[in-house]
Amino acid sequence: MNELVIDRNSNGIDLALLYNKQLTELHKEDSVSSFQIGDVYLAKVKKIMPNLNAAFLDVGHEKDAFLHYTDLGINFKSVLKLTKIVTQGGLKNPNLDEFEKEEEIVKTGKITELIKKGDEILVQIFKEPIGNKGPRITCDLSFAGRFCVLVPFGKNTSISKKISDASHKKRLKQMIDKLKPKNFGVIIRTIAEEAGIEEIEMDLNNLIAQWDTLIKTSRNAKPPFKVLGEISRTESLLRDLLNDNFINIHVNDADYAAKLKEYIGNIAPGKESIIRIYNSKVPIFQHFGIDKQIKASFGKNVMFSNGAYLIIEHTEAMHVVDVNSGRKTSSTENQQENALRINTEACKEIARQLRLRDLGGIIVIDFIDLKNPNHRKELFDALTLAMKTDRSKHNILPMSKFGLVQITRERVRPEININTSELCPSCNGTGTVVSSMLLGDNILEKLSYLWDTQNISNLRLKVNPIIKAYLTKGGLKSVRFQWFWKFKKWVKIVEDSNYHLTNFAIYNEAGDELS
Repeated sequence: MNELVIDRNSNGIDLALLYNKQLTELHKEDSVSSFQIGDVYLAKVKKIMPNLNAAFLDVGHEKDAFLHYTDLGINFKSVLKLTKIVTQGGLKNPNLDEFEKEEEIVKTGKITELIKKGDEILVQIFKEPIGNKGPRITCDLSFAGRFCVLVPFGKNTSISKKISDASHKKRLKQMIDKLKPKNFGVIIRTIAEEAGIEEIEMDLNNLIAQWDTLIKTSRNAKPPFKVLGEISRTESLLRDLLNDNFINIHVNDADYAAKLKEYIGNIAPGKESIIRIYNSKVPIFQHFGIDKQIKASFGKNVMFSNGAYLIIEHTEAMHVVDVNSGRKTSSTENQQENALRINTEACKEIARQLRLRDLGGIIVIDFIDLKNPNHRKELFDALTLAMKTDRSKHNILPMSKFGLVQITRERVRPEININTSELCPSCNGTGTVVSSMLLGDNILEKLSYLWDTQNISNLRLKVNPIIKAYLTKGGLKSVRFQWFWKFKKWVKIVEDSNYHLTNFAIYNEAGDELS
C-alpha cells in the first residue's frame, strides 16, 4: 500500500513515498525551484557546436541549456515556424486546424542546416540542471496528463505497451481518434485502461487548455522567457502514481492540503478523503519514522536482511554496489543456495536504493558468486522484477563471466545525496583523540590547581565511563590513588555516559562546576 508524506517547511516541500511503510522515493521541491521537467521556455540560440551536432540556448539559467540534434524531434521545422508566428503576435486561434505543417526532418541530419545563432525557439525541459551543467532541452513538445499525453504536430494515436488486452486497445483508440484535435497526436497511458470516456475526455481537454495557455503566453514574448510551468512535484507524483493502492496522503499544512484536495478532485473524483492533515508538534517525518529510515538508507553501508548488507560506492564514471552476506555459512552443501537467497533479497533493496537516491548512469553490481547457470538466470529475473516499478528508463544486462551485473539508468534530476554521518565531538573529524594518559595529566593539572592554590577539598570529577575505568583501575595502584598519595586529597569520580571521551568537569561540595 502506498502512502505519501508531505513536509511543507520554510525551505520548500519534502516528499516521502512509502510502500508498506518503507521509504521508496524521496523528493524535494524548492520554494524557488525553476527549470523543472516539463517546463516550456522561449529560448535563444547562443552557440552552435557542429562537432557535437548540438547547440547551447539561453533559457534564463546561469548555464546555457543543451540541445542535441536527436532532441529536435521530427517536427522541428513546424515548431520553429510556430515560434516565429506566435512571437510576432500571430495565430489568434490557438488550435492548429489551419496551421500548415512543415516537412519532417531526417534522423541523421546536421543541426547547422536547421538553426543558426540568434534563432528563437520554443523548447521544453526534459532533464533538470545537474551539478555544473545547465538543463537539457528538447523541441519535441509534449504535455502529460493523468490518462493521456498530448503531442503537438503529431498525427498518431499510440497506446502504452503495458496495455495488453486487445479489446481495451481498440476501445481506447477509437475513443481518442474521435476526441483529439487536428494536427495533434495522443499517447494513451497505462492507467487509462479502465478509465471511462468522461475521464479521458476531461483529461484531454485539460491538456488542450495547457496548449492554449502556451500560445497566448508566447505572443510577443522575448527570450529567455518561461512560457508554461509544469505542475508541482507533488501534483506530478499524484498524477503518475495515484491509484487504488494509495491509502493516505499526510500533509502538515492545512492550506496545502486544501490545494491538493482540489487537485485530486479534478484528476480522481471521490479520492479526496485520502488527504489527512497532520497537526502534532512532533515533526511529521519523525512521526512516520522517515528520518530514521533516511539515516539508515543513505549511508555507504546499507543493511537489508539477517546481517547481509550492501556497500554503495560512487566514482566519477559510475556507481558500484557490492553485496555481502555479512556472516559465514557453515554448510558447504547449501552455500550456493544461500548465496542465491541473499542475492535475490539484495535485488529488492538495490532497486529501492536506485529509486531512493535517484542514481543514474552506469551501475555495476558485484553479487555473491553464483556458479550454477540456472541460479544466474533466476537472479537476473529477480532483479528485472524488482526494477519493474522504477519509472526511470533503465536497461539490465545479464551477469557477466566475472559475476558482475550492469545497469544503465536514466537520471533526469540531481541525485539525492544525504550525509548520514556526524562530526565526532571528541576528535572534531580528525580521527584521533587525546591519549588517556595525556587526558589524565590534563585533569590532574586542574585538580592540583584547585587543591594547592585554591585549597578546595571534597572535589567531584565527572567523566566518560571509559575514562573512569582508566582512572580507577588497579585499586591501590590506580591513577586516583597516585593522586591521593601525592596531594593527600581525595576526589570522587562520577561516570556520565553523556560525556564524550575527552570531556570532563570538576564540581565542588556544593555542586557548583569549577572552571
